[in-house]
Amino acid sequence: MNIKSPKDFWAGLMFIVFGLFFLVVARNYRMGSTMSMGSGYFPTVLGGLMAALGGILFFESFAVKGEKLPKLSFRPLFFVILALLLFGYLLKPAGLVLAVAFLVIVSAYAGHEFNLRETILLSVALIVFSMLAFVMGLGLLFPLWPKFLG
Repeated sequence: MNIKSPKDFWAGLMFIVFGLFFLVVARNYRMGSTMSMGSGYFPTVLGGLMAALGGILFFESFAVKGEKLPKLSFRPLFFVILALLLFGYLLKPAGLVLAVAFLVIVSAYAGHEFNLRETILLSVALIVFSMLAFVMGLGLLFPLWPKFLG
């Protein structure tokens, strides 16, 4: 068997694995019906659809010519994971404003080009959105600033 589209092959395999994972995990939950869904209904349906889509991609990768896989770069992966860990660690002691600012600035280093002005504007926009949506809109009790600032 000759793989003509490595990208579709690996994407299909990934979808199959995740779909089967959700199907296996959801089998211990009550299924219910379409009108009265149980806790296992959504993961079962979603897992089945994901596995089916993965199967289509997987088998299509043997028939349709596609792109090769690009070289794996660890820099974006490293900076995005670092940004998420910093956000989770800084949220309570530093507050929402500084945690979101660090999240945006550190994750911006994951890209190929870094523009400080764009990053600061995006950071301010996401801070305002986060405060409006989560603190004012949903009423979540996030600290906005570090405790020593008030």
